[in-house]
Amino acid sequence: MLWHLDNLGGQMGMLRRTSRRLRSLPVCPARLATLLAAGLLVASWATNVAAQEAATPFTSSGDNAAGENLFRVHCGRCHGRDARGGRGPDLTTGRTLARGDAGLFEIIAEGIPGTEMPPLHRTRSGKAVWQLVAYLKALSQAPEDVSLPGNRSAGKALYDGKGACDSCHMIEGAGGRSGPDLSRIGERRAPEALKADLLQPQQEVEPRWWSMRVMHADGTRVEGLRMNEDTYSVRIMDGDENLWSFAKLDLHESERIEISTMPSYSGQLTAAEVDDLVAYLFSLRRTERQR
Repeated sequence: MLWHLDNLGGQMGMLRRTSRRLRSLPVCPARLATLLAAGLLVASWATNVAAQEAATPFTSSGDNAAGENLFRVHCGRCHGRDARGGRGPDLTTGRTLARGDAGLFEIIAEGIPGTEMPPLHRTRSGKAVWQLVAYLKALSQAPEDVSLPGNRSAGKALYDGKGACDSCHMIEGAGGRSGPDLSRIGERRAPEALKADLLQPQQEVEPRWWSMRVMHADGTRVEGLRMNEDTYSVRIMDGDENLWSFAKLDLHESERIEISTMPSYSGQLTAAEVDDLVAYLFSLRRTERQR
Protein backbone atom coordinates (compact mmCIF):
# COMPACT_ATOMS: atom_id res chain seq x y z
CA MET A 1 0.00 0.00 0.00
CA LEU A 2 2.80 2.48 0.93
CA TRP A 3 4.64 1.66 -2.30
CA HIS A 4 1.53 2.42 -4.29
CA LEU A 5 1.02 5.72 -2.48
CA ASP A 6 4.63 6.77 -3.06
CA ASN A 7 4.40 5.70 -6.68
CA LEU A 8 1.10 7.49 -7.08
CA GLY A 9 2.61 10.70 -5.68
CA GLY A 10 5.51 10.41 -8.08
CA GLN A 11 3.21 9.89 -11.05
CA MET A 12 1.05 12.88 -10.07
CA GLY A 13 4.23 14.97 -9.79
CA MET A 14 5.13 13.85 -13.30
CA LEU A 15 1.71 14.98 -14.48
CA ARG A 16 2.23 18.45 -12.94
CA ARG A 17 5.68 18.74 -14.54
CA THR A 18 4.17 17.77 -17.89
CA SER A 19 1.60 20.52 -17.46
CA ARG A 20 4.36 23.11 -16.75
CA ARG A 21 6.25 21.96 -19.83
CA LEU A 22 3.16 22.45 -21.95
CA ARG A 23 2.91 26.06 -20.82
CA SER A 24 6.59 26.77 -21.62
CA LEU A 25 6.79 25.08 -25.03
CA PRO A 26 6.21 26.80 -28.36
CA VAL A 27 2.84 25.86 -29.85
CA CYS A 28 3.37 22.68 -31.89
CA PRO A 29 0.15 20.69 -32.52
CA ALA A 30 1.81 17.29 -32.93
CA ARG A 31 3.98 17.64 -29.83
CA LEU A 32 1.10 19.09 -27.85
CA ALA A 33 -1.09 16.10 -28.71
CA THR A 34 1.66 13.65 -27.67
CA LEU A 35 2.21 15.30 -24.29
CA LEU A 36 -1.51 15.56 -23.61
CA ALA A 37 -1.95 11.85 -24.37
CA ALA A 38 0.91 10.98 -21.99
CA GLY A 39 -0.60 13.13 -19.25
CA LEU A 40 -4.04 11.58 -19.63
CA LEU A 41 -2.53 8.08 -19.54
CA VAL A 42 -0.76 8.86 -16.25
CA ALA A 43 -3.96 10.36 -14.80
CA SER A 44 -5.94 7.27 -15.82
CA TRP A 45 -3.31 4.95 -14.30
CA ALA A 46 -3.29 6.96 -11.06
CA THR A 47 -7.10 6.79 -10.81
CA ASN A 48 -7.06 3.02 -11.34
CA VAL A 49 -4.42 2.52 -8.62
CA ALA A 50 -6.44 4.63 -6.19
CA ALA A 51 -9.61 2.68 -7.03
CA GLN A 52 -7.93 -0.68 -6.62
CA GLU A 53 -6.53 0.20 -3.20
CA ALA A 54 -9.85 1.36 -1.67
CA ALA A 55 -13.05 -0.25 -0.47
CA THR A 56 -16.25 1.04 -2.00
CA PRO A 57 -17.10 4.46 -0.48
CA PHE A 58 -20.71 4.24 -1.68
CA THR A 59 -22.55 2.04 0.81
CA SER A 60 -25.83 3.82 1.58
CA SER A 61 -29.24 2.31 0.80
CA GLY A 62 -29.51 4.82 -2.05
CA ASP A 63 -26.21 3.59 -3.50
CA ASN A 64 -27.37 -0.03 -3.24
CA ALA A 65 -30.62 0.89 -5.04
CA ALA A 66 -28.66 2.68 -7.76
CA GLY A 67 -26.37 -0.34 -8.06
CA GLU A 68 -29.38 -2.64 -8.40
CA ASN A 69 -30.83 -0.50 -11.20
CA LEU A 70 -27.49 -0.47 -13.00
CA PHE A 71 -27.19 -4.23 -12.56
CA ARG A 72 -30.59 -4.92 -14.08
CA VAL A 73 -29.87 -2.70 -17.08
CA HIS A 74 -26.27 -3.75 -17.81
CA CYS A 75 -25.77 -7.15 -16.17
CA GLY A 76 -29.15 -8.86 -15.79
CA ARG A 77 -29.26 -10.19 -19.34
CA CYS A 78 -26.38 -12.58 -18.62
CA HIS A 79 -26.44 -12.97 -14.83
CA GLY A 80 -30.24 -12.86 -14.40
CA ARG A 81 -32.21 -9.91 -13.05
CA ASP A 82 -31.96 -11.53 -9.62
CA ALA A 83 -28.19 -12.18 -10.13
CA ARG A 84 -28.69 -15.91 -9.70
CA GLY A 85 -27.14 -16.85 -12.99
CA GLY A 86 -28.02 -17.46 -16.63
CA ARG A 87 -25.45 -17.23 -19.40
CA GLY A 88 -23.18 -15.80 -16.70
CA PRO A 89 -22.50 -17.26 -13.23
CA ASP A 90 -24.62 -16.90 -10.09
CA LEU A 91 -23.37 -13.86 -8.18
CA THR A 92 -25.23 -14.53 -4.93
CA THR A 93 -23.15 -17.45 -3.66
CA GLY A 94 -20.57 -15.39 -1.78
CA ARG A 95 -17.73 -16.43 -4.09
CA THR A 96 -17.88 -13.00 -5.71
CA LEU A 97 -16.66 -11.37 -2.49
CA ALA A 98 -13.47 -13.45 -2.47
CA ARG A 99 -11.99 -11.04 -5.02
CA GLY A 100 -12.42 -8.09 -2.66
CA ASP A 101 -13.77 -4.67 -3.56
CA ALA A 102 -10.75 -3.89 -5.72
CA GLY A 103 -11.08 -7.10 -7.70
CA LEU A 104 -14.79 -6.52 -8.31
CA PHE A 105 -14.12 -2.92 -9.39
CA GLU A 106 -11.50 -4.09 -11.89
CA ILE A 107 -13.70 -6.82 -13.40
CA ILE A 108 -16.69 -4.50 -13.78
CA ALA A 109 -14.70 -1.56 -15.12
CA GLU A 110 -12.33 -3.48 -17.40
CA GLY A 111 -14.26 -6.66 -18.24
CA ILE A 112 -12.58 -10.05 -18.73
CA PRO A 113 -10.68 -10.37 -22.04
CA GLY A 114 -11.56 -13.44 -24.07
CA THR A 115 -14.98 -13.83 -22.45
CA GLU A 116 -18.45 -12.36 -22.90
CA MET A 117 -17.86 -10.09 -19.87
CA PRO A 118 -17.58 -6.53 -21.31
CA PRO A 119 -16.10 -3.45 -19.60
CA LEU A 120 -18.42 -0.85 -18.14
CA HIS A 121 -15.97 2.07 -17.91
CA ARG A 122 -16.70 3.31 -21.41
CA THR A 123 -20.23 4.34 -20.57
CA ARG A 124 -20.33 4.80 -16.80
CA SER A 125 -18.44 6.70 -14.11
CA GLY A 126 -16.26 5.27 -11.37
CA LYS A 127 -19.06 6.03 -8.91
CA ALA A 128 -21.44 3.80 -10.87
CA VAL A 129 -18.90 0.96 -10.78
CA TRP A 130 -18.54 1.34 -7.00
CA GLN A 131 -22.34 1.29 -6.61
CA LEU A 132 -22.43 -1.99 -8.51
CA VAL A 133 -19.75 -3.33 -6.15
CA ALA A 134 -21.87 -2.25 -3.16
CA TYR A 135 -24.94 -3.98 -4.60
CA LEU A 136 -23.07 -7.24 -5.24
CA LYS A 137 -21.69 -7.20 -1.70
CA ALA A 138 -25.19 -6.73 -0.30
CA LEU A 139 -26.43 -9.66 -2.41
CA SER A 140 -23.76 -11.96 -1.01
CA GLN A 141 -24.46 -11.14 2.63
CA ALA A 142 -26.87 -13.64 4.13
CA PRO A 143 -29.83 -12.31 6.14
CA GLU A 144 -29.17 -12.38 9.88
CA ASP A 145 -30.29 -15.50 11.72
CA VAL A 146 -33.45 -14.77 13.71
CA SER A 147 -35.85 -16.64 15.95
CA LEU A 148 -38.99 -17.59 14.02
CA PRO A 149 -42.42 -18.72 15.26
CA GLY A 150 -42.57 -21.76 12.98
CA ASN A 151 -41.21 -25.27 13.50
CA ARG A 152 -38.64 -26.23 10.89
CA SER A 153 -39.20 -29.99 11.28
CA ALA A 154 -42.92 -29.54 10.64
CA GLY A 155 -42.01 -27.27 7.74
CA LYS A 156 -39.84 -29.97 6.16
CA ALA A 157 -42.73 -32.42 6.41
CA LEU A 158 -44.95 -29.87 4.63
CA TYR A 159 -42.29 -29.30 1.98
CA ASP A 160 -42.07 -33.03 1.20
CA GLY A 161 -45.79 -33.75 1.65
CA LYS A 162 -48.80 -31.45 1.58
CA GLY A 163 -46.94 -28.56 -0.07
CA ALA A 164 -45.45 -30.81 -2.80
CA CYS A 165 -42.63 -28.28 -3.14
CA ASP A 166 -40.12 -30.88 -4.34
CA SER A 167 -42.12 -31.43 -7.52
CA CYS A 168 -40.72 -28.10 -8.81
CA HIS A 169 -37.80 -27.22 -6.54
CA MET A 170 -34.49 -28.91 -5.85
CA ILE A 171 -32.55 -29.15 -2.59
CA GLU A 172 -29.03 -30.59 -2.70
CA GLY A 173 -29.68 -32.25 -6.07
CA ALA A 174 -33.04 -33.84 -5.19
CA GLY A 175 -36.31 -32.56 -6.65
CA GLY A 176 -37.64 -30.84 -9.76
CA ARG A 177 -36.05 -28.23 -12.01
CA SER A 178 -38.98 -26.03 -13.02
CA GLY A 179 -38.43 -23.69 -10.07
CA PRO A 180 -35.39 -22.12 -8.36
CA ASP A 181 -32.91 -24.33 -6.51
CA LEU A 182 -33.62 -23.86 -2.80
CA SER A 183 -30.48 -25.52 -1.40
CA ARG A 184 -29.35 -22.23 0.21
CA ILE A 185 -32.46 -20.08 -0.12
CA GLY A 186 -32.09 -18.93 3.50
CA GLU A 187 -28.98 -17.00 2.48
CA ARG A 188 -30.78 -15.11 -0.27
CA ARG A 189 -34.23 -14.43 1.16
CA ALA A 190 -35.25 -12.98 4.51
CA PRO A 191 -38.20 -14.65 6.32
CA GLU A 192 -40.69 -11.93 5.30
CA ALA A 193 -39.63 -12.32 1.66
CA LEU A 194 -40.05 -16.11 1.86
CA LYS A 195 -43.54 -15.64 3.28
CA ALA A 196 -44.44 -13.29 0.42
CA ASP A 197 -43.08 -15.86 -2.07
CA LEU A 198 -45.47 -18.47 -0.64
CA LEU A 199 -48.57 -16.28 -0.45
CA GLN A 200 -48.07 -13.80 -3.32
CA PRO A 201 -45.87 -15.51 -5.95
CA GLN A 202 -47.13 -13.21 -8.73
CA GLN A 203 -45.94 -10.07 -6.96
CA GLU A 204 -42.56 -10.08 -8.71
CA VAL A 205 -41.78 -12.66 -11.40
CA GLU A 206 -38.27 -12.72 -12.81
CA PRO A 207 -38.13 -13.21 -16.63
CA ARG A 208 -36.13 -16.41 -16.20
CA TRP A 209 -39.26 -18.02 -14.69
CA TRP A 210 -41.64 -17.03 -17.47
CA SER A 211 -43.10 -19.83 -19.59
CA MET A 212 -43.74 -20.25 -23.34
CA ARG A 213 -46.43 -21.85 -25.49
CA VAL A 214 -45.49 -22.52 -29.13
CA MET A 215 -46.69 -24.42 -32.21
CA HIS A 216 -44.11 -25.57 -34.76
CA ALA A 217 -44.74 -25.57 -38.51
CA ASP A 218 -45.11 -29.38 -38.40
CA GLY A 219 -47.94 -29.09 -35.86
CA THR A 220 -45.90 -29.91 -32.75
CA ARG A 221 -47.16 -28.01 -29.71
CA VAL A 222 -44.92 -27.42 -26.70
CA GLU A 223 -45.53 -25.54 -23.48
CA GLY A 224 -43.10 -25.14 -20.63
CA LEU A 225 -40.48 -23.08 -18.86
CA ARG A 226 -38.76 -20.44 -21.02
CA MET A 227 -35.12 -21.47 -20.62
CA ASN A 228 -33.63 -19.06 -23.16
CA GLU A 229 -34.89 -16.72 -25.85
CA ASP A 230 -33.15 -14.40 -28.28
CA THR A 231 -34.02 -12.71 -31.57
CA TYR A 232 -33.88 -15.92 -33.60
CA SER A 233 -34.56 -18.88 -31.31
CA VAL A 234 -36.21 -20.12 -28.13
CA ARG A 235 -35.51 -23.03 -25.77
CA ILE A 236 -38.26 -24.55 -23.64
CA MET A 237 -38.30 -27.20 -20.90
CA ASP A 238 -41.64 -29.01 -20.86
CA GLY A 239 -43.45 -30.52 -17.88
CA ASP A 240 -41.48 -33.77 -18.23
CA GLU A 241 -38.21 -31.79 -18.14
CA ASN A 242 -37.49 -32.43 -21.83
CA LEU A 243 -35.60 -29.62 -23.59
CA TRP A 244 -36.87 -28.26 -26.91
CA SER A 245 -35.12 -25.79 -29.23
CA PHE A 246 -36.92 -23.94 -32.01
CA ALA A 247 -35.96 -21.40 -34.65
CA LYS A 248 -38.56 -18.63 -34.47
CA LEU A 249 -38.93 -18.66 -38.26
CA ASP A 250 -40.32 -22.21 -37.97
CA LEU A 251 -43.01 -21.31 -35.44
CA HIS A 252 -46.62 -20.71 -36.50
CA GLU A 253 -47.61 -19.60 -32.99
CA SER A 254 -45.63 -18.27 -30.04
CA GLU A 255 -46.91 -16.92 -26.74
CA ARG A 256 -44.85 -15.73 -23.81
CA ILE A 257 -46.58 -16.19 -20.44
CA GLU A 258 -45.17 -13.65 -18.00
CA ILE A 259 -46.67 -15.05 -14.82
CA SER A 260 -45.26 -17.46 -12.29
CA THR A 261 -46.02 -21.16 -12.37
CA MET A 262 -45.64 -21.07 -8.58
CA PRO A 263 -49.05 -21.60 -6.91
CA SER A 264 -50.15 -19.40 -4.03
CA TYR A 265 -50.48 -21.18 -0.69
CA SER A 266 -52.94 -18.58 0.56
CA GLY A 267 -55.99 -20.58 1.60
CA GLN A 268 -54.13 -23.85 0.99
CA LEU A 269 -52.04 -23.75 4.17
CA THR A 270 -52.95 -22.36 7.56
CA ALA A 271 -51.05 -19.40 8.99
CA ALA A 272 -49.22 -21.77 11.33
CA GLU A 273 -48.27 -24.07 8.44
CA VAL A 274 -46.94 -21.12 6.46
CA ASP A 275 -44.80 -20.17 9.47
CA ASP A 276 -43.49 -23.74 9.67
CA LEU A 277 -42.59 -23.79 5.98
CA VAL A 278 -40.86 -20.40 6.25
CA ALA A 279 -38.85 -21.66 9.25
CA TYR A 280 -37.68 -24.68 7.24
CA LEU A 281 -36.80 -22.71 4.12
CA PHE A 282 -34.92 -20.08 6.13
CA SER A 283 -32.88 -22.87 7.76
CA LEU A 284 -31.47 -23.83 4.36
CA ARG A 285 -28.18 -21.98 4.76
CA ARG A 286 -24.56 -22.75 5.52
CA THR A 287 -23.46 -23.21 9.11
CA GLU A 288 -20.97 -20.77 10.62
CA ARG A 289 -18.26 -23.42 10.32
CA GLN A 290 -18.88 -23.75 6.57
CA ARG A 291 -18.61 -19.99 6.13
